[in-house]
Amino acid sequence: MRIVLQRVKQASIEVQGRKIAAIGRGLLLLVGFGANDGKDLPQSAAWDKLLDKIVELRIFPDQDGKFNLSLNEIQGDLLLVSQFTLFGDCKKGRRPSFSKAAEPHLARALYDRFLQDLDRQAPAKDESGRFGAEMDVHSTNQGPVTMILDSDMWS
Repeated sequence: MRIVLQRVKQASIEVQGRKIAAIGRGLLLLVGFGANDGKDLPQSAAWDKLLDKIVELRIFPDQDGKFNLSLNEIQGDLLLVSQFTLFGDCKKGRRPSFSKAAEPHLARALYDRFLQDLDRQAPAKDESGRFGAEMDVHSTNQGPVTMILDSDMWS
C-alpha cells in the first residue's frame, strides 16, 4: 500500500463536473494498493502503523511555526482518493505499466476497509472520492507539505 499525503488548506473532488466531496484544513490522501497486498493486509502491523501515522504525524504548525501538531490535535479533515497509478511502472517504453497495482476487486475492498478504519481514528470530517471514477481533484497544498508512506516501511 502506498499513500501520498498532502497537508492542505482545502481540497475537493468533482466527478463529471459535480462536486462530490470537500474538506477544509487537513490531509489529502492518495491511496493505492499493490499486487503484493493481500486480503489479509488489514490484519497486519503495517496497516495499523499507517492508520496511526496518518492521524498522529506532526506536520501541522504550532504557534511558532514548527511541525508540532498532528491531524488529531488540530481536528483536521481527511479526503481520500483511490490512486492505482501510484503503482505505475515507467521503466520501459513511454506508456506506464500498471501490472504492479492490485486487481480492482481487491483494491476496492482494501480501500473501503481503509476508509472504515480511518474513520474510527480520524478526529473530524472525512470524505472520499469515488473508487474507479475519473475525478478532478482540487487542492491547496499548504507549505507545501507532501509525504510518501508505504506499507513496506513496516513489513
